[in-house]
Amino acid sequence: MTIKKPLVINQPTIGKLIRELRLLKGLTQEQFAVSLGVTYPTINRWENGRSKPSPLAMEKIEVQLIQIGDRGQDLIEKYLEN
Repeated sequence: MTIKKPLVINQPTIGKLIRELRLLKGLTQEQFAVSLGVTYPTINRWENGRSKPSPLAMEKIEVQLIQIGDRGQDLIEKYLEN
């Protein structure tokens, strides 16, 4: 049994990761917000570094990163892993 390591949230880079993920998926901020169950202003605040995702939102973002395969893994390595 392996224990899943939670993604580490780094405030300055989380917005960049979210923006890159959203653009890789070809979604507007509004569309991405719907896919995560949050509002457009929430996505805007995340991308602009004014707030960060909750742990539940990060879980949903992680699922989307996994769904896009190697590109998602590249983003995890670029922005989230130490």
